[in-house]
Amino acid sequence: MNLLEVKNLKVHFPVKRGMFRPAQDFVRAVDDVSFSIAPGETLGLVGESGCGKTTLGRAIVRLLEPTAGSISLDGSDITTLDGAALRGQRRKLQMIFQDPYGSLNPRMTVEDIVGEALDIHGLADSKSARQKRIAELLKAVGLDAVYAQRYPHEFSGGQRQRIGIARALAVEPKLIVCDEPVSALDVSVQAQIINLLQDLQQQRGIAYLFIAHDLAVVEHISRRVMVMYLGKVVELAEAKAIVRAPKHPYTKALISAVPVVDPDSKRQRILLPGDVPSPIHPPSGCAFHPRCPHATAQCEQTVPALENFSENQEAACIRMREID
Repeated sequence: MNLLEVKNLKVHFPVKRGMFRPAQDFVRAVDDVSFSIAPGETLGLVGESGCGKTTLGRAIVRLLEPTAGSISLDGSDITTLDGAALRGQRRKLQMIFQDPYGSLNPRMTVEDIVGEALDIHGLADSKSARQKRIAELLKAVGLDAVYAQRYPHEFSGGQRQRIGIARALAVEPKLIVCDEPVSALDVSVQAQIINLLQDLQQQRGIAYLFIAHDLAVVEHISRRVMVMYLGKVVELAEAKAIVRAPKHPYTKALISAVPVVDPDSKRQRILLPGDVPSPIHPPSGCAFHPRCPHATAQCEQTVPALENFSENQEAACIRMREID
């Protein structure tokens, strides 16, 4: 049984022309997305800025309300829950944010930041038990317990992200949405945080939805990778397969942009024409067709569905087998 099942999820934001006028258009940030995550698995999520990655992650943890579709966690549809029922499910589902500077309350000590979740969910029955649990969490992320009385501004970016991870671990979640958790950090610190996340996964069996721009990082940490373009999933496959043999033209363009160390590599850069279309008025048919070098008239009319190309690889392209 899968830990997370997302089916036909849509997140549309209304665009109003005036304060008292009804919405005339919608930003289709996430448009009919379906996928699953197994217990203890890492699913990588990549795509250009503005493709809907962060919106999808925030909708899964219910920081944004879905417009349509379902999100099932451990067999329970959390899109229908609110109040105490939703709070109970949130123990299983946490998020690590991109900005380690903006995601921590500067007026709270580390002890209060990490201990807040313990208080909300009643996970510590005494002050001493609370302090002991916070010390254990800080140790788990590589920080000394003496840091508990300090404030966020006293830490480096990498240390702040460790505090954010400790906060997410406090309620012993089954799934953590990692929204570009290393993109704001130095390269050397990025490796430390990635290794920490992998160690915690092995120790605790946590599943991750790992959102990132860096395909090299995603390939390293993920078992499967999902590629989004303009609010839709265009390819889903095992990490090694998607990097070595991408099927969708957009995925091929992303892979071609990754720097190659080998000077003798014959990889050719694929330059896509034009800009990403507006999610308010997306193109008809395949959303990628205005920039696709293989597009035909049929691509302008047919909305492609994810189809199996091989046992562990799906892509949404009606010409996939012709151009492979």
